Amino acid sequence: MLGERWICDRIPTERFPDYTRGNAGEVLADPVSPLAWTFCWEPGPVQGCVDGFEQMGVFDRIEYGDPPASFGLFGGYFYNSLTQSRLFGVRSGAGWEAIDRTFFDVASQAIPPYVEADWHVDECKTKKLGVTMGWVTTTDSFPEAELQKKEAKALRDSRPDLASQTDEQLLARAFSIQRHLRVQFSSVVWASMGSSVGPGVLPALLGEVEPEAISKLMTGIGDVDSAGIAASIFDISRIVRSSAELTAAFDGDLDGLLERLRNSNSADATKFIAAVDQFMYVHGCRGPNEWDIYQYSYETNPKMLLQAIERTRQAGDETNPALALERGGAERQRLIEKYEGVFADNPEALGAFQTAVRAVGVWMAARERIKSSNIKCHNEVRMCFDELGRRMVERGHLGHRRQIYMLLADEVDAFVADPTPFKGKLAEREQDYLSLYDLEPPYIVNGAAPPLDEWKRRGSGGHEQVKVGEVLTGIAGSPGQATGTARVMLDLSDPMALEPGEILVAPSTDPSWTPLFLVAAGVITDIGAVGTHAVIVSRELGIPCVPSIADASRRIPNGATITLDGSLGTVTIDALP
Repeated sequence: MLGERWICDRIPTERFPDYTRGNAGEVLADPVSPLAWTFCWEPGPVQGCVDGFEQMGVFDRIEYGDPPASFGLFGGYFYNSLTQSRLFGVRSGAGWEAIDRTFFDVASQAIPPYVEADWHVDECKTKKLGVTMGWVTTTDSFPEAELQKKEAKALRDSRPDLASQTDEQLLARAFSIQRHLRVQFSSVVWASMGSSVGPGVLPALLGEVEPEAISKLMTGIGDVDSAGIAASIFDISRIVRSSAELTAAFDGDLDGLLERLRNSNSADATKFIAAVDQFMYVHGCRGPNEWDIYQYSYETNPKMLLQAIERTRQAGDETNPALALERGGAERQRLIEKYEGVFADNPEALGAFQTAVRAVGVWMAARERIKSSNIKCHNEVRMCFDELGRRMVERGHLGHRRQIYMLLADEVDAFVADPTPFKGKLAEREQDYLSLYDLEPPYIVNGAAPPLDEWKRRGSGGHEQVKVGEVLTGIAGSPGQATGTARVMLDLSDPMALEPGEILVAPSTDPSWTPLFLVAAGVITDIGAVGTHAVIVSRELGIPCVPSIADASRRIPNGATITLDGSLGTVTIDALP
């Protein structure tokens, strides 16, 4: 039985009482596994977040308490600290109200009031933060992003033949990576702040003049790592389309396909396998809910890549990401030149505009690069525990290899030393963990999380279906318009469900969804903002996207005909199935 709390859950502190699922699904959409949270997150991102805010001058470490209240975990679900974010607003001068507007529809959502305390205002930190923001808004690069990319690559290149390592060596390598997880995440904080500059400034300048230009000025940036996944998969899909042998192979069963092609001596098969191997080396760490090592990556479940190639080979050559990038970049440059001319006689407005477009160019790409480096490090931990789990199944100590992720960090040494007592415990814990997926996490935790037996069950109703003619309003994400059939996908269990030209409707997306963007006419997500994955990749691929349509994946039925306007942030219901 689960009880009132999950085994990894945290307790809000008096100083940091408020937490929200707002934007949290962009990081960890599903309940996080016990090993991922206690082995990776507690010593890594939880601490790295504190490091980042301390480096910027927002907090002193002592203000967070011990353990630090940088993130929340309730019912196994990841939460952002609303208190932390509000205090950034207070100490930066932006105000806590501005922070609330980034998380919530303040007019309709019940959110805890901000309660000021004596320690919230700190003039010394405001001064230091002002210096930090001065650099963030004027720099032409973020060197840390490139440095961390090299470090993550070096970590990947240092991977030994895991099958030849002893159990103790596998565990030692996993432990050695924890320090990378902490250091890498501190830069996530910087990039998140930097990537908010452009979206914060541009609406004030253009919102009443040409609102559709705002998203276009954040399009066609180039060198966005998550968009590179789509480009690579597209290129591999063209290898398949140009070969009768590979086309016939993909027309058949995907199970065992890689092995069959590796055993082939044909030139086409050799070219394909070489491209797949290169993809795995660069992007194999990515996957659904990739911040959780329990989840599959392309490397641990290669069939996901084959499914992505299968879906993408149905798309025409006109969906080539390179063409979309070229179009988006040209439009972005046109608008930059246009508004530099418009603001030429207004130095203040011109300076603000140039600051915004510079920040977009620097920080949007940096944010994705830093995330890629973080994920590469997490995957190296995953590979160690996957190998250890495989061995324990062979020895009869686990029912299947993923049960190893039911361990807590303080149990791993004892498990490796003597796994016998853990077999029943981990199987039982797995059943409890999987039951968390049936719960609907409260959007807000204020002071204390309700007991788990009071949480709503998913699918219990309460979401009113849309009506014909209804206009849903979200955020202007990626520019353009599209009319088509809605395809609601709550997860990637059936990536073949999306047909070319349909409009993808999902709770949120991560890089594992990217291949679907190559065949979709547009994308709608329940949550997200202008700097989230769905928006960034949609802009780079040249398709419209509207994030932050509350409960879109529950209110819009499969088969509905809808029109989305990514420039205005609206979705119109044209017809119901």
